[in-house]
Amino acid sequence: MGTIVVGLILAAVVAVVIRSMIRDKRNGKSIQCGGDCSHCGGHCAH
Repeated sequence: MGTIVVGLILAAVVAVVIRSMIRDKRNGKSIQCGGDCSHCGGHCAH
């Protein structure tokens, strides 16, 4: 029973992280440079 609970908690955490990454991507933020093009050499989509 404990394994199932831990697995469900882990799955929820992974889902939240993926959702956050998708939301950041839709808002134009990049994982590589954080959306601040002045610091990454202008490789962002902005």
